Amino acid sequence: MNNSIEEKQSSTAPLLQEQRNAPWPIYALFTGNVVSYIGDVLTLLAIPWFVLQTTGSVKQAGITGFFSALPMVLSGFLGSVLVDRLGYKRTSVIGDVLSGITVMLVPLLYHTIGLAFWQLLFLVFIGGLLKSPAMTARSAMVPDLAKLARMRLERANAWDDGVQRVSRFFGAPLAGVLIAVIGTSNLLWLDAASFAFSALLIGLTVPEVAPVSKQESAKAEQQSYFTLLREGVHFLIRDSVILTIIIVVVVTNLLDDANISVVEPAYIMQTFHSALPLGLLIAASGGMAFIGTIIFGSIGHRLPRRLTFGVGFTIGGALRFWVLLIPILPFMLGWFALAGLAIAPINALISTVLQERTPPEMRARVFGTLGAAVLAGIPLGTLASGFVVTWLGLRTTLFIMGLLYLMATLSILVNPALKSMEKSPSSN
Repeated sequence: MNNSIEEKQSSTAPLLQEQRNAPWPIYALFTGNVVSYIGDVLTLLAIPWFVLQTTGSVKQAGITGFFSALPMVLSGFLGSVLVDRLGYKRTSVIGDVLSGITVMLVPLLYHTIGLAFWQLLFLVFIGGLLKSPAMTARSAMVPDLAKLARMRLERANAWDDGVQRVSRFFGAPLAGVLIAVIGTSNLLWLDAASFAFSALLIGLTVPEVAPVSKQESAKAEQQSYFTLLREGVHFLIRDSVILTIIIVVVVTNLLDDANISVVEPAYIMQTFHSALPLGLLIAASGGMAFIGTIIFGSIGHRLPRRLTFGVGFTIGGALRFWVLLIPILPFMLGWFALAGLAIAPINALISTVLQERTPPEMRARVFGTLGAAVLAGIPLGTLASGFVVTWLGLRTTLFIMGLLYLMATLSILVNPALKSMEKSPSSN
C-alpha cells in the first residue's frame, strides 16, 4: 500500500523536490501564453475581416468561422489522450510550431500564387485542429506548476485567465491599427511569429511535468485509445456540477463566438466603417477583465462561487449584446469595460472547480473532453449566424442573442445542482 502511494505521487514529486518553492516556471508559462494569445486575437480579428474585405459576404465569414471552430471540437476531444501520452510540455510546443506554420501560409499563398476561398478554409481548419491539444496541455500544467510555486489554486487560475484577458487588451487595438496600416494579410505574419516565440519560451524555460505516474502510464498503455476517452466522458457525466457548467457554457460560447466572429464585426463595419472601434471594444473588455482577474486572484477564495458565477455571467455576457444596439461609442466602451470586470472571475472559477474535482491522472482527458464539449456549439453558431443576419438583420439578431444568453445565465442562480460548487468533494 505504501509503495502504491509513493508511485501515485511520482508524477510531480521529482520536480517538487528539486525545485521546491520555484515560481519562475509558472510565470514563464504565463508569459508564453500572453504572446500566443495575442497571436490568437490577431487571427480572430484578421481572418473574418480578411474574408469581409475580399468577398464582402457575411455568409462566407460565417462559413470561415465554422471551419475554424469545428476542428477545435474534434481535436479537443480526440486529442486529449494524445496529450497524456506525449506530455504537456511537448504537446504545447508542437502545437504552437505547427499552428504558426498554418497561419504563415495564409499571407504566403495570398502574396505569391494566390489564395482561393477553399484553401483559406483548409488552412483555418488545420490551424484549429492543432490549437486545442496545445491549450489543453498548458491548462493541465497549471495545478502542478502552482504547487511548485506554492501559489493558491484560485490565484493561479486567475493569472492564467488574466493573461488571456490582457492579451485581448493589447492584441485587439493592435490588430485594428495594423489592419489599417499594413493590411489584413500582412498582419498574419506577426501572428505566425507569436506562435514561434511562445513555443521557444515554453520549450526552453518550463520544466517537464509528467501527466501520470509510471504505474498509471503502464496501465494506460494497456488500454485502448477510445477506452481512455470513454473514461473521461463518463467522469464528466457522473459529476452533476461539471455537467451543469458544461451545458451553460455550451450555450454562452455558441453565442459569444458567433457574435465576435461574425455578427459584431459585421455590425461595427456597417455602423462605423472601420475595424478600430471593434478593437477598442474588445480591448476595453479585455483590459478590465484582466483587472478583475487580479482582484479575484486576491479575494476569490472568499467569494460565494455560485452567486459570483451567475451575476458575473449575466452582467458581463448577456447585457453586452443589447448595449451594441446603442451605437454611441463612448457608451459602448464604458459598458464593455464594466462587462469585462464582471465576467472576469468566470473562467478562473470553472478551472478551479474542475481541478478540485478531477483526479490528476485524468486531467488531460477531462480537460480536453470538457473543452470539446463547451466548443461543440460554436461551429453551428458561427455557420448559422451569417444566414440569420441575412434573414433577420443585424439588430434583431443581436436582440435575440442577448435574450438567449440571459436565459442561460440566469438559470445558474436557480439550478440546485450548482450548490455543491462552493467546495470540493474532498472537503465534504
